Amino acid sequence: MKGLILCAGKGTRLYPFTLAYPKTLIPVANRSLLQLCIEKLKKQGITEIGIVIHPTQEAAIKEQAGTGERWGVNITYIYQTEPKGISHAIRQAEHYIGNDSFILLLGDNLILDELNELKELVETNGCHAALMVSVVKNPQDYGIVEVINNRIVRLEEKPSVPKSNLAIIGAFAFTNTIFSASAAIQPSARGEYEITDAIQWMLDQGCLVSYYLSTEPNMDVGTLERWLEANRMMLDLGKESKEIDGTVILDNCKIIAPVRIGQNCVLKDCVIGPYVSIGDGSNIEGCRVENSIILNGVHLKQVVNPIKNNVIGFRSMMAGLQSPRKVGDE
Repeated sequence: MKGLILCAGKGTRLYPFTLAYPKTLIPVANRSLLQLCIEKLKKQGITEIGIVIHPTQEAAIKEQAGTGERWGVNITYIYQTEPKGISHAIRQAEHYIGNDSFILLLGDNLILDELNELKELVETNGCHAALMVSVVKNPQDYGIVEVINNRIVRLEEKPSVPKSNLAIIGAFAFTNTIFSASAAIQPSARGEYEITDAIQWMLDQGCLVSYYLSTEPNMDVGTLERWLEANRMMLDLGKESKEIDGTVILDNCKIIAPVRIGQNCVLKDCVIGPYVSIGDGSNIEGCRVENSIILNGVHLKQVVNPIKNNVIGFRSMMAGLQSPRKVGDE
């Protein structure tokens, strides 16, 4: 079985952070979404991984992921030059996948579940497709599955009148039948080749499609609010921990767990936490930071107001100013 991670999206809802930085590389508790996806696949013994990217993302993603050697996997890069949907992205990987089955992950999703259930449904139970689904409060915003007698009978993308509250989360397992399905469908009204249409085609052809019901708070990390929420979720996995790299210099600082501080940071006269991640090479002096994400190379000095509910961008500098607007402020 191989792995496939889709990373070619622009992440427009996270502008300006993703204007020059791929969304899949944004850090959650100091680990990128892409790294978390790779680690999930590696736990299932999957070491051959394809990553679908847009050519403009190539330098940034290859700089972090390289050939995959740092994680003990082999990475192959696959290109999607036009944003035509998930099924279109899958078709770009047909030559790479060949006759193998594979696990598909959406690179901008935080998946807390292990993937063994999906893997077993395809590898052992004879399914042509297996989906991870979760109960959601706003099903009109998702691809939705209709289930009768524990079997999926129909799928619909972002329905105005949902027939269930079971949403497809960003993890799937497929046999290579998905390539025939993706080639058979037409673009939707929004001009994309929808994964829900491809799976519906499989159902219509009599293919066995099953699902795994997740109870974990998986999410699409698509907005600043959800980015902060995802950061809190990951930090909560080590609720009482203060994960501070050995190269960090702390001078007269109070650290309130959970907090994660990356390499080569210098902090002086600060109160940090709870729910704060600080990226590598950051310098912070005379600041109070809570429920925030500080990216790499940030310099903060004597910021007047507490920094709370914020994301501070790569290599930003602030000194003697009021803190930036909080996420959700008008």
